[in-house]
Amino acid sequence: MYKPALIFIFLLISLSLRSQEEQNRPYRGTLSGQWRTFYMTTQNKGDLKDYYAMATGGHIRYQYRFSDRWRIGAAFYTSANLQIQDLTLADRTTGKTSRYEVGLFDVTDIEDPFIWLVGEFYLGYRSNHHEIQLGRMKVNTPFLNAQDGRMIPTLVEGVWYTYSPGDHTHLQLGLIGRIAPRSTARFYNIGESIGLYPVGRDVVGDPSGYLENVNSDLIAVASADFDLGEKMTLNVWDLYVDNVFNSFYVRSGYDLSDRWKAEVEWLHQNRVNNGGNAIDSLTYFSNKFSDVIGGRVTYKMKRSSLSLAYDRITGAGRFLFPREWGREFLFSFQKRERSEGTAGNHALVAYFHTNTYFSKLRTRMKAFWSAGQNWKDSTTDPALNKYAFSSYAHFNADLFFEFDKLKGFRPELLVTYKVANGDYPDNPNFIINKADMWNINLVLNYNF
Repeated sequence: MYKPALIFIFLLISLSLRSQEEQNRPYRGTLSGQWRTFYMTTQNKGDLKDYYAMATGGHIRYQYRFSDRWRIGAAFYTSANLQIQDLTLADRTTGKTSRYEVGLFDVTDIEDPFIWLVGEFYLGYRSNHHEIQLGRMKVNTPFLNAQDGRMIPTLVEGVWYTYSPGDHTHLQLGLIGRIAPRSTARFYNIGESIGLYPVGRDVVGDPSGYLENVNSDLIAVASADFDLGEKMTLNVWDLYVDNVFNSFYVRSGYDLSDRWKAEVEWLHQNRVNNGGNAIDSLTYFSNKFSDVIGGRVTYKMKRSSLSLAYDRITGAGRFLFPREWGREFLFSFQKRERSEGTAGNHALVAYFHTNTYFSKLRTRMKAFWSAGQNWKDSTTDPALNKYAFSSYAHFNADLFFEFDKLKGFRPELLVTYKVANGDYPDNPNFIINKADMWNINLVLNYNF
């Protein structure tokens, strides 16, 4: 069963050695990739079921430059389930299965022990200030992105254009026709990709019915980044999902001094046509619009920084964005949870980032510490709380290590603890995999 995984590991190591040799030759081809072994566990409260999973795999990417302008590339992604626990077995009390661990494999077929995907296959052209890429690729936007916190990231298929006339201006345009959501094994049309992850409740409290019922064929993306003088930046994004919704996002930052920086953000979403389906019970985007506003203040030190962030989702409508498509890079984002699906939400988060070099060990540790509080409306109000989350406190420690003697080896340890502190029914369904729980991740990355 694990023969494909062993073959992949062997190829990864042998091709890594070959790529290091080719770096010293005038070849136009470059080989890169990653071998990743990922252990994850969720420790739930009391007698509620605990979950464990381990995966190994990664990706191999090859790019060939025909000239200074033309290039072609491809990447192969894979994940093998080492099956330390049967994730199809549910908790006896609630009937709930794993929430986080299934993301190491194919969320649409958790019984498949080995998945693979040709995730990238593109043709690129660059000339002066212009760059265009056509095919399968990674993209990075505030909400549509690789969200590379599992084994296989989110990938898209389409065309992406970039214009950089100088150091202070950066423009992007993209048209996307298909998406391979993180932790899946194929590319989907836009509409059918919405709902592969848990769908929660609709605004009247019934199970959402939009899986396989969203009518959408295209995503259009536009962005503009500007440096407005020496101290101020402005980033503007617009993401249009055909027949479903439009998201307009703006972020601006200002350097108050060499150490202090202030930033603000605003996300405005509005429904397009019928939000995905003319039948209310089958549509994705029900509210006419939603708004998120936020601010962040950062204090920079020599090898660390401290910041305090706040985001408010107004009560006008639920902030919605398909969880299948990416991580939400709002100021208040913390790994292993989302703000998506809620309205009337307040989030306050403190972050502390350190970058420490231990000379005796010849080891560098980058650490991201965070502590946050999310105040949510009632779990019994589905119009404001799609996934029935209580208010909760959230604590993260995310540590990355680099070793002088082990080039390319970059392990990560992520420890998350969440505790419910709001009013919610005395029912374990409101707790399991949501709050009063630990989520621990040990990721061994070898990059070449």
